[in-house]
Amino acid sequence: KTRAGTLRRVVQSPFDKHTTSPKMATTMTMSAACAQPLAARKSFGSKAKLGAPVKTRAARVNTVTRAARDGPVIIGLAADSGCGKSTFMRRMTSLFGGKASPPEGGNPDSNTLISDTTTVLCLDDYHLNDREGRKKSGLTALNLAEQDFDLMYEQVKDLKEGKTVQKRIYNHVTGVMDAPEEIVSPNILILEGLHPFADERVREMFDFKIYLDISDDVKFAWKIQRDMAERGHSLESIKASIEARKPDFDAFVDPQKAYADVIIQVLPTQLIPDDNEGKILRVRMIMKEGVENFDAPYLFDEGSTISWIPCGRKLTCSYPGIKFFYGPDTFFGEEVSVLEMDGQFDKLEELIYVESHLSNTSTKFYGEITQQMLKYQNGPGSNNGTGLFQTLCGLKVRELYERIAETEIVVAA
Repeated sequence: KTRAGTLRRVVQSPFDKHTTSPKMATTMTMSAACAQPLAARKSFGSKAKLGAPVKTRAARVNTVTRAARDGPVIIGLAADSGCGKSTFMRRMTSLFGGKASPPEGGNPDSNTLISDTTTVLCLDDYHLNDREGRKKSGLTALNLAEQDFDLMYEQVKDLKEGKTVQKRIYNHVTGVMDAPEEIVSPNILILEGLHPFADERVREMFDFKIYLDISDDVKFAWKIQRDMAERGHSLESIKASIEARKPDFDAFVDPQKAYADVIIQVLPTQLIPDDNEGKILRVRMIMKEGVENFDAPYLFDEGSTISWIPCGRKLTCSYPGIKFFYGPDTFFGEEVSVLEMDGQFDKLEELIYVESHLSNTSTKFYGEITQQMLKYQNGPGSNNGTGLFQTLCGLKVRELYERIAETEIVVAA
């Protein structure tokens, strides 16, 4: 069986630096010069009709065949603590079938999630010291000096070669290292945590790299909502906690986004002037060009620059409405394409209207994105671009696995 799609060369960045509500009609501005290189593109305004989606449907079977190559396809997810990595993992692993859960009969405080085809490892298990040890060193868990990159490299390398490893467990409840657990090499290995891309040896083993980039303003708003409303903390203590953590995050975690193939960036809305509540979000899916086994999804017309306010009759949304954007840009000096959504859905089932105007989504049947969003409709970000782009990213990872493994995952429609 031959690989699907065109394989292209990976382009990497150096790690050397520590609006209006919808009306009753669709509004879209499109600028097209997609045949030209990025630097030569010049925008011009035009009107375009919405094209009808192509509908396909998969057989009602749910099977996965074993990867053709030895060892797993390896996916990396980098993000700060409390940025939604766990929710993202649930969305992604569900696309491969089966429920991801801790190792059966193992440590109930294990950080590992295993399904029929995927294994998710939390990189907190590779902290160099436990909580007491970090008190003695005076360093935070964000510091690179507090990570055992040698052990991380050796065990990821073994898993990539199809071997079984004994991986220790960092217990988040007690703050100590628990006895090791056995990890068998899976079809798909996902490493999530603070530093998946910081060590060059580990970084080179990834087939695909994702970074969740939550802006400081949104982090602050989220933390205030949680810690003041739910935990009774004062505003001053919350600010002090954030400021104390920020230097290490900026030095050791944030620079890794230069290496990511896809960055999901969460920002304050631009639809409400001076908004500081963080409830309405503007989310961007930033996708590098030239990434092997990855074809970037797009809105309406690939390579064009498009601003779109959906039809209010087809997509119900209260104030301040919803606005989409798609177009080329640069990120850390590299050419990228960007999908953006500002606002939130009132009726998630109406997402099918938006889905019908997205292309290169790697869905198996018409409406799969909407189906997946409804499946996790009670999870964080399910009514905005966070959930939409996490789902879309998961679908692209599934396609990437199929190409590398020279196999096919067939899902029930």
